[in-house]
Amino acid sequence: MPIPVSDPDDPRIEAYRAVRERDLLGREHRFVAEGEVVLRVLAKQSRFRIESLLLAESRLETLGDVLDALSPEIPVYTANRAVMDAIVGFPIHRGILAVAQRAPLQPVEELLSQMPERALVVGLVGLANHDNVGGIFRNAAAFGAGAVLLDRETCDPLYRKAIRVSVGGALVVPYTRVASADAMVGALQAASFDVMALSPPGQEILSQVQPSRRTALLLGAEGPGLPPSLLARTRTVSIPMSGGFDSLNVATTSGIALHHLASAAARPAL
Repeated sequence: MPIPVSDPDDPRIEAYRAVRERDLLGREHRFVAEGEVVLRVLAKQSRFRIESLLLAESRLETLGDVLDALSPEIPVYTANRAVMDAIVGFPIHRGILAVAQRAPLQPVEELLSQMPERALVVGLVGLANHDNVGGIFRNAAAFGAGAVLLDRETCDPLYRKAIRVSVGGALVVPYTRVASADAMVGALQAASFDVMALSPPGQEILSQVQPSRRTALLLGAEGPGLPPSLLARTRTVSIPMSGGFDSLNVATTSGIALHHLASAAARPAL
């Protein structure tokens, strides 16, 4: 049964207080999911344990099927819009928040060993923008990537905004962190992945690339791109552009590249 909350200082909803500030400070192995679409995705993922929900009173009816499927042990707090805004520290227009526990990250070798014979994996190097990381996870989910690898400099895909931009893709696609970009390439090559690095001066044109049975797509931050040492160890690929442009937003780039690689892999060899 929903638990009404009328006091913004109620200790039971401490996990939701000052959401934006905690986004920056971290939540001790927890994360916040926001919005109906994301909550519906989260509720279907067995690797994350939902601890509680905080909902605007007006959202209870539309989420009836989700709430009925949840374990009765999960508290569902409800508040009017003014109280909810006071709790989270800003106008929470979607009126839906959930706190869940993070799943432990697997060693990269273990995660790659679980990939099927035909697999597409994404590697992110130095991406500090949560919108871009969220967009890439959305594309990875849409085009069937089996996993996403992150170096230490890439931001948290379970940051609230990254999850929201990914439309829950960050909760669907398995991911793990790797000590460095070089270690990422080494692990992929050891697992028999053909490693492709997207870069404006790439030697091959994306539209002409035929992916291998196991393909990894590496993406770097806009501006610096991928380090030269990494490009020297990989198969470099470019997307030709007109009008003097030499780069795209990295999330847009990921969608173009993943669509091509997934489509080409699905076509029978001539």
